[in-house]
Amino acid sequence: DPDRKTEVVLLACGSFNPITNMHLRLFELAKDYFHETGKYKVIKGIISPVGDAYKKKGLISANHRVTMAKLATKNSDWVEVDDWESSQSDWLETVKVLRYHHQKLLSPGATNSLEDAVPLTKLGRKRKQEPNRHEPVKKKNQSPDIKSIPQLKLLCGSDILESFGIPNLWKLEDITEIVEKHGLVCISRAGSNVQKFIYESDILWRHKNNIHLVEEWITNDISSTKIRRALRRGQSIQYLVPDAVQTYIEKHNLYSPESEDRNAGVVLAPLQKYASDSKN
Repeated sequence: DPDRKTEVVLLACGSFNPITNMHLRLFELAKDYFHETGKYKVIKGIISPVGDAYKKKGLISANHRVTMAKLATKNSDWVEVDDWESSQSDWLETVKVLRYHHQKLLSPGATNSLEDAVPLTKLGRKRKQEPNRHEPVKKKNQSPDIKSIPQLKLLCGSDILESFGIPNLWKLEDITEIVEKHGLVCISRAGSNVQKFIYESDILWRHKNNIHLVEEWITNDISSTKIRRALRRGQSIQYLVPDAVQTYIEKHNLYSPESEDRNAGVVLAPLQKYASDSKN
């Protein structure tokens, strides 16, 4: 019964500097995986490029990165680009981006500020304090046309999962909220050691049912770093990025030795933030 399937929305956060065919493949691989379980239906993919305040070396302006992502997904009927995260003046923790999109799924059209992106626990408390709001009582054999809210899952490559182990890059409570409240879909190379990494982390192990590991059998080793390197050297990137993205990069001459030096010597935003937190 297709009505019984849990709807899933996939969210990918990252630099997308530039977006490549590999980024787009992650969405396709995750969608195939979920549909093959027979339990899920993927209804949307969201690409959320990081803001300029992230301060990563070689990060070009969010404006260009968002435009390229939009060009890359122009022909997709289910993957879209969201520029809310990239338009914030400060760097945002991934968990806040997840909260924002979760909130948007709960109340479409209502979410447009960071204040709305409150942790889910706060929402629960708020409701209990309003006794005169009649919530419909859910019956056990609820009619199939009433759908529950889609599950929002963070889509990532194994490098992101393994970056959870880097000191001061992620806050422990953020990792907990991501895997406990939402879930992770991790695309990993066949033969990579993601399972071992999960096994060695108590927090990931505890929530391992919320971590979906998708093996990538048709490997795709394109990375944004390699794309930028080829461009700096005047080499072709055709067939590695969507044609429209290649055209846009060439037209605006986006990647050069100069652009790669941007933010050189600057400490990454999360490392700055959490290192100072741990001193206090």
